[in-house]
Amino acid sequence: MNELLIIYSVWNCFVFFIYGWDKYKAKHHQYRISEFTLLSYMFFFGTLGAILGMLCFHHKTKKRKFQIMAVFSAILQLSLYWLVIQ
Repeated sequence: MNELLIIYSVWNCFVFFIYGWDKYKAKHHQYRISEFTLLSYMFFFGTLGAILGMLCFHHKTKKRKFQIMAVFSAILQLSLYWLVIQ
């Protein structure tokens, strides 16, 4: 279980970094990370990192699909965690 927590933490730190990096690229008019990639990283157990990245960097917070996906993936991941703990 400790290994999974470490992997989860590292992955969410990576996702947080990716959201910050994309915001930096947006500000400097550089090639961007696709929304599909950002949403995929969020969906595949990166919800915490993505939400923190969205809030800290003020990135993608007004996009409706990111709001919906954040709520959906958070509910899904919490449900999966609850099932694993049981």
